[in-house]
Formats: sequence, structure tokens, C-alpha cells
Amino acid sequence: MRWYDNDPILKEALELLKLQPEETKNEAANFMLKLQEDVAGEVIERVYDIMNTYQGKGNRWYDNDPVMMKGIELLRNAPPKTQRIAALKLLIALEQNSFDEV
Repeated sequence: MRWYDNDPILKEALELLKLQPEETKNEAANFMLKLQEDVAGEVIERVYDIMNTYQGKGNRWYDNDPVMMKGIELLRNAPPKTQRIAALKLLIALEQNSFDEV
């Protein structure tokens, strides 16, 4: 089971993101990087450790894109409330095909 499978909104957002073209994925990754403002310093340190371990070596769909990987890992390590809000915003932006309003 993947870490986001327990929350249907988070699961739908990431599954939909996985299917997007590269340009949309890049915008989404930049959106998720803004989560750094909402997570603690030790979480950010953990994210960098994970990136050093898995970047380019993992089997996850986002492991070969360092910006996307950082964004997803920030989302994964964010508090549940922040995850849910970010997932909802991500779904809306993907549905509208625009991250301008998010």
C-alpha cells in the first residue's frame, strides 16, 4: 500500500498528476514546493535524505524528476490537514488546467 492510498482525495490527486503532461507536472511540482512554508525544518531535512537515497534509483513514477520528487516528498511528510488541503487545490488546478489561481 502506498502512503497516499488511505486518503481518497490525496490518492486521486496523485493518480491524476501521474497522467499529466510534463509541463503540467512541472507546475504541480512548483505548487507542492510551496509546502515548505508549512512543514518543519526536520521534515525538510528528512526530504533531502530521501532524495539522496532514491533520486534516479527508485521505482516510483516521480523518482527520476528531482523537482517532482521533492514536491511529492514534501507533501508526503506534511501534516495530514496540509496534505488534504494541498490535494484539493491540486485536483482543482488539474481540473482547470491552471495553477494560476491556486
